[in-house]
Amino acid sequence: MTDSNRRQMLGAFIRAHRARLTPARPGARRRTPGLRREELADAAGLGVTWITWLEQGRDVQPSAAALARLSDALQLSAAERASLFDLAGKKDPRAGAADVDAMSPALLALPGLMAAPAYLLDHTWTARAWNGAAAALFVGWLDPDAADRNLLRYVFLRPAARELIVDWETRARRLAAEFRADFHRRPADADMQTLVEQLRQESVLFAQCWDKQDVLHREGGERQFRHPVRGELRFVQTTLLVALQMEIKLVCLAGEQCGPGQSDGFGSEPCAERSVER
Repeated sequence: MTDSNRRQMLGAFIRAHRARLTPARPGARRRTPGLRREELADAAGLGVTWITWLEQGRDVQPSAAALARLSDALQLSAAERASLFDLAGKKDPRAGAADVDAMSPALLALPGLMAAPAYLLDHTWTARAWNGAAAALFVGWLDPDAADRNLLRYVFLRPAARELIVDWETRARRLAAEFRADFHRRPADADMQTLVEQLRQESVLFAQCWDKQDVLHREGGERQFRHPVRGELRFVQTTLLVALQMEIKLVCLAGEQCGPGQSDGFGSEPCAERSVER
């Protein structure tokens, strides 16, 4: 899609939503429905010429603040507002400002519906819900005796993680790069900033990884573990994002493969949904 196509789509979007609005003074005869450009400009505190050029698909560069005022004046829903910013090629200053920690009971119950190890991470990568299979696998993190449910602190600071995760350093470096991608989407988030500073102070490896500025998308694939009871285990990991709360991740470890004659036992146990509140 060319920039011209995108601008034309943005203009059509604004015109359509302007036409849906009810004038402040109904009853006056109008040739077209909705607000006039002058009325929309007045409601948004923006110039009429600027509104006109946007609707005509001209090459103008609206600021995020101007788009926010336009969104409010157009009375856009959350999804419509996101589309306005996407079409304009700008980042919404409100994006990520919602309370991502507010998870519904149905969402928290998802890991418990699965037989394979599964867990739910919030935006700081703290486990908020998991099933019995995940608790049995992740010794020192999701088992009943663990005091801290943050995945990054577990991987970088807990000796149990080094024993459990095969090729621990490579996996730890990748996790830091994947978390940076999330951090860049919410650089002003106080909880994420605190987590990063704590890890930088307590883990030399994390500090090195963070200073390298590596960024990676979170990808699935084979994960290998050296479990103290079950021995060598291999899983295929898949990470799913929640549509309305993209910071929340449902991580599933399925298709486990064990050595000859072995049975990991995780998927065969009843899945008791557990959750913790931060």
